[in-house]
Amino acid sequence: MNQRNNPFSTVETPFYLGNDLLSIRPMVYLDGMSLTLEDVAAVAEKAGRVQIAPAALLRMEASRRKVDTAMSGTTPVYALNTGVGLLANIRLDEGEIEAMQVNLIRSHCCGVGSSLPASVVRGMMLIRVNVLAKGLSGIRPVVAERICDLLNHQITPIIPSRGSVGASGDLAPLAHMALVLIGEGSAEYRGEVLPAAICLERAGLRPLSLLGKEGISILNGTQAMLSIGCLRLKELEDLFYSAQTTAALSIEALRGTAAAFDPRLHSARPHPGQVLSASHLTNLLEGTPIPRTHGEGSRIQDAYCLRCIPQVHGAVWDTLAHARSVFEIELNSATDNPLVFDDAIISGGNFHGAPLALALDYLSIALCQLAGISERRTERLLNPSLNEGLPAFLASKPGLESGLMMAQVTAAALVAELRVLASPASTGSIPTSGNQEDFVSMGMTSALKLEQAVALARMVVAIELLAATRALDLRHDTSTIALEEVRANFRACIPAWREDCVLSVWMEQASSFLAAGALGRNLQSVDLEEVLR
Repeated sequence: MNQRNNPFSTVETPFYLGNDLLSIRPMVYLDGMSLTLEDVAAVAEKAGRVQIAPAALLRMEASRRKVDTAMSGTTPVYALNTGVGLLANIRLDEGEIEAMQVNLIRSHCCGVGSSLPASVVRGMMLIRVNVLAKGLSGIRPVVAERICDLLNHQITPIIPSRGSVGASGDLAPLAHMALVLIGEGSAEYRGEVLPAAICLERAGLRPLSLLGKEGISILNGTQAMLSIGCLRLKELEDLFYSAQTTAALSIEALRGTAAAFDPRLHSARPHPGQVLSASHLTNLLEGTPIPRTHGEGSRIQDAYCLRCIPQVHGAVWDTLAHARSVFEIELNSATDNPLVFDDAIISGGNFHGAPLALALDYLSIALCQLAGISERRTERLLNPSLNEGLPAFLASKPGLESGLMMAQVTAAALVAELRVLASPASTGSIPTSGNQEDFVSMGMTSALKLEQAVALARMVVAIELLAATRALDLRHDTSTIALEEVRANFRACIPAWREDCVLSVWMEQASSFLAAGALGRNLQSVDLEEVLR
């Protein structure tokens, strides 16, 4: 659903704790049908507040009544009055049903390794509430409302990052989240990591007592991998434009031509991303005063890393667009099991992470492409055989100084690591749970790989940005208004230098500059629909 037409879209609201106004924080209304990636970012990264829409509360109450009726009957219903997984053939006595919910959560808390970032955990919690708000899970509204309480009071469960195979969803991460709801485990509250019971007490909350079906309704789902995917995708969409702008600076420094971005070429092969990339580059380079060498001597056309930017960057953009489509569907999907409908309670497999695992792997492959072509432009800027008369390695005094020689080595090392991370996890199913869950998605592994890949790819582009701006400094060139604004902003962050220096400092600073979105969408200036029309 388009957010501007969404009656439950994000709004700004004052947040009071007691009588004190703490801050203005975004408010996201959850109805199970209209959550967006932008909402996830608002709550996960900007401490936005959440509230469940009244209609969703009514749907949850209705589905809970159906669960209560089913549990009082004699028919076995999966996870309502039976065990789970391979133990589904074991019928529970009525007095065992509630105890099983707690046992389910404790036994599934098998996560290991470093903790997930707080933003990922908050995103996961938000998406989980939205799943419950669909009214197909059979839980009481209070369960979803208590997760909202954790978000609104900024109580963030400590969740280990490893332990999910993405089969019945992200069972271990969600179990560690659920553990805090019942007053066990650990959480971060006001800058301290404390036992969950203490966090709840200080926030004026009580541990939740779960009824039948409610434990498994929290655990089944793809919310951990999806939270990572949504948050990293937002970064990648900005990184695309950063890579575009950096590439335009490299074209200028290498005296490249914009002829390869002619719209007639791209209308003949109208992949949306390719058209977007070419149009964006044309806008950035339009009216440049820098002289060209295109067509002179034996140089008929530019190398692929310049000439084929729209084809490569464009394919990356199309990958991002595909992932966004998958993630937007998943954000508003019921992914637990069984699901409670008006006329039946049906057990199925909506928790399986395959759609996300494939998209997450696809993003890592795309990042390898984006970084790989960036590294080739850096090499061309530094190599005296290829850089159109610039000094070797962009050193002021080659020989006495090494310039950016080793920065390209770092870029090469990062691209090599990105190639490893681009190897798909989604092809590596290992059967679990007594072979009941005999084909799993490994989607969380795909997501964790992507977490690493984003930072590495951003650094590769940052190294190209250092090289391109350095080359333009050495040429004493003035580019277009848009690109000169970029250079000025970058130089305000990282001043020009003449002698060899400790480059890792500037590299990290340049990566932080890109992470802040400094070369992002403010320079987009392309209406893709208009270009394709």
